[in-house]
Amino acid sequence: MKTNTPPPGDDAVLPGPALLTPQASERPERPARGTARGEGKVLNVFSHGVLVIWAIMVTLPLLWAVMTAFKDNRSILTSPWSLPDRLHFDNFSRAWTEAQIGDYFLNTVVVVGGSLAGTLVLGSMAAYVLARFDFPGNRFVYFLFVGGMSFPVMLALVPLFYVVNNVGLLNTTHGLILVYIAYSLPFTVFFLTSFFRTLPTSIAEAAFVDGASHTRTFFQVMLPMAKPGLISVGIFNFLGQWNQYMLPTVLSTDPEQKVLTQGLVQMTAVAGYKSDWAALFAGLVLAMLPVLGAYVVFQRQVVQGLTAGALK
Repeated sequence: MKTNTPPPGDDAVLPGPALLTPQASERPERPARGTARGEGKVLNVFSHGVLVIWAIMVTLPLLWAVMTAFKDNRSILTSPWSLPDRLHFDNFSRAWTEAQIGDYFLNTVVVVGGSLAGTLVLGSMAAYVLARFDFPGNRFVYFLFVGGMSFPVMLALVPLFYVVNNVGLLNTTHGLILVYIAYSLPFTVFFLTSFFRTLPTSIAEAAFVDGASHTRTFFQVMLPMAKPGLISVGIFNFLGQWNQYMLPTVLSTDPEQKVLTQGLVQMTAVAGYKSDWAALFAGLVLAMLPVLGAYVVFQRQVVQGLTAGALK
């Protein structure tokens, strides 16, 4: 039997193994392994270099402040970068007694301790309800808290002053605590709402089956499970409230009610006249110790709280 085959010519395509394999010029070029590894090493070295530079920029001022706190006033002005000839612990005693850092420290501990406890209790209760219960206006209330995070506190200073003054809470410790709680609640509710949504619902349902009420289920079952998130948001609130300066400056003008940040600013002004820079740096170190101690102790819990939502 004859088959009709086209005559050979310019447009004819002859069957053969050349049709089964792509041409050499059409094959995709694969990057060499050595090139990929070299780029990865360069990127790794660059990222580590940036982290090292950032660590140096953060730690050097802290170390210099600690070193300066143990020097005398003459050494601070003549040789600010040299090591102290001896440790002058009297700088800390002068800052604690003469500059009244001890009183300011105690006021700060009372205010921050009370506001931190109130923020965690109220914030966790509100976040649990918003995360676990569906009711009319749930999303509206949640977005009200989220909107509170974007509202600058400077815009509320004047009306806040009149409100606190009209209710008789100006220059009082409990008034400042209530303002701190209101200032910290939006971020706390936003953070803990996302965290409570990651917790399993089967445990809460088992508690309800056993006859536990909503209050008992929250405090004895769900709240202990949210411990990593509570520690994380507690550390963030502690740092913000401990370093708060604007709110106490406006709402607490009584010298006996001043907190640590106000005392440090007052020490800075007085140090310019008395030239007691050693006591000023000693006061700065005393103010930094609680913050550094809290971060060192709860560093692992902070990381666990930040990554718990992603891991679950």
